[in-house]
Amino acid sequence: MGAAAVAAGLLAGGAAPAELEASGRNYYVYVAAESDDEVSIVRYGPGGAEVVKTVAVGSYPAEVEGPHGVNVDPDGRHWYVSIAHGFPYGSVRKYETGTDAWVGDVTLGLFPATLDVSAPTGLLFAVNFNLHGPLEAGSISVVEVDTMAEVARVETGVRPHGGRLSRDGSAFYSVNMMDFELVELDAFTFEITRRLPLGDGVMPTWVTRPTPDGKVYVTGNNVARIFEIDLESWRIERTFETGAGPYNIDVSADGTRMAATYKNGDAVGFWDLERGEETARTPTSRTIPHGILVTPDAEFAFVTLEGAGADPGTVEIYRLATGERVGAVDVGKQAGGIAFWKQDD
Repeated sequence: MGAAAVAAGLLAGGAAPAELEASGRNYYVYVAAESDDEVSIVRYGPGGAEVVKTVAVGSYPAEVEGPHGVNVDPDGRHWYVSIAHGFPYGSVRKYETGTDAWVGDVTLGLFPATLDVSAPTGLLFAVNFNLHGPLEAGSISVVEVDTMAEVARVETGVRPHGGRLSRDGSAFYSVNMMDFELVELDAFTFEITRRLPLGDGVMPTWVTRPTPDGKVYVTGNNVARIFEIDLESWRIERTFETGAGPYNIDVSADGTRMAATYKNGDAVGFWDLERGEETARTPTSRTIPHGILVTPDAEFAFVTLEGAGADPGTVEIYRLATGERVGAVDVGKQAGGIAFWKQDD
């Protein structure tokens, strides 16, 4: 499906909602394209969605190095991308926002995937997924970002993924896909403090940042479920039946709404967490929905679609409250990691 076909499937050709046109508000996100070794800056605002800049992040033109996870530090001055494949190890690279100038990089473990940066300490935490070879324990790397030096590497479990820090920076949560568990790491001492088994054979792919009332949400990718975990009691409180292959999820800042990509179902689900109900499920315009983020004002959800074959990747924008798709734009192939940068009014 080409770009014209995607645009034809959007309401009003993908034009921004009237209230957004009137306010002049713009949202900016970073998107990693794993098969094109690039990161795009996408703007959504008056006039719809557009790619405003594309930054090449690979070092070897003849190789696909696989930018996978992307994030922006809490002060908004720098962004970071994990380069998954490497020779033989992967890395994380640091760039300046605004200019997108390269600042530095650090070599990590096998297949570094998702990453997050702590506001209190400035430390970056990245999970080393270790996709290569037999099933062996992966790790969490801790990076001091001023010098881009790895200061710790903690063995965590088999195929770690989906790492997110608590809002106060005291704990880092990740999931071990092939150990079927949620893991809590003390972000000050770098010690594993708790493990929560999710059930035999449940392969989790993502965990959210904790909500203000102390919950995290974890995808059970192969069992079509999302689990709500209470951090104080350290147990599963609710289980939500979802579409096929829930992969990535994000929750509004107030903890009342959730959006999820259904990777095997080519759809996005929208949930009211107070009622525990899915309020909308919207088919995507291309295949393989991957990353998702909810804007800080809880107005929109941005979704990446990997696409298949010769298709480019796509970024779609949805109203969080209704699940209505309001915009889309093509980016590089196999769009995956996505991170919020800023909004202006």
